[in-house]
Amino acid sequence: MQNEKEIMEIIANGGDARSSSLKAIRCARNGQWEEVDVLLKRAGESLSKAHKVQTQLIQSEIRGEKSEISLLMIHAQDHLMNAITLKELAIELIEEVKKRFKFEESMKGMLEND
Repeated sequence: MQNEKEIMEIIANGGDARSSSLKAIRCARNGQWEEVDVLLKRAGESLSKAHKVQTQLIQSEIRGEKSEISLLMIHAQDHLMNAITLKELAIELIEEVKKRFKFEESMKGMLEND
């Protein structure tokens, strides 16, 4: 199969980004903010690697180097797009979790003052 190595890189890095984003959400729910930052950074790095490979494949095609469109290639693209979407949603959800933590802390302070 043509471009199999590149396709597998997209899948592997997309999967790592997806996993890191989900772990970041779980860590946020536990208030593990340093770990959240590490995981989101890792997700971003993995997405950058996958996107770089995707861009190389696109540039090859622009140069006239035709590539085979396979089910595996479609899967890789789907995997990458899902990972990108999940990271964006994770960032938004984590911000909401942070707000909840701040609110709960402020409520504790108010109850302790009574």
